[in-house]
Amino acid sequence: MTEKLDIRESHLRSVLKAVSYRLIGTVTTWLLAWSVTGDMATALTIGALEPVAKMVIYYFHERAWQQVPRGTVRRLIHRHG
Repeated sequence: MTEKLDIRESHLRSVLKAVSYRLIGTVTTWLLAWSVTGDMATALTIGALEPVAKMVIYYFHERAWQQVPRGTVRRLIHRHG
């Protein structure tokens, strides 16, 4: 008899994954900026500004989506699908 295992993502694991994903993204941006510019100071500046800029953009993206009533996209798809 096979038991069904209740394997859920813990909050801590989700936070750690989010942080590690963000770090990977920021380091990738820094390395790309360094390879394009050849200047470490510029690359570090871009790498430092990137996560802040993306958080601000994400905030406004979320606020814009709050203006779209829930179910609108589904209704549009069903109407034209």
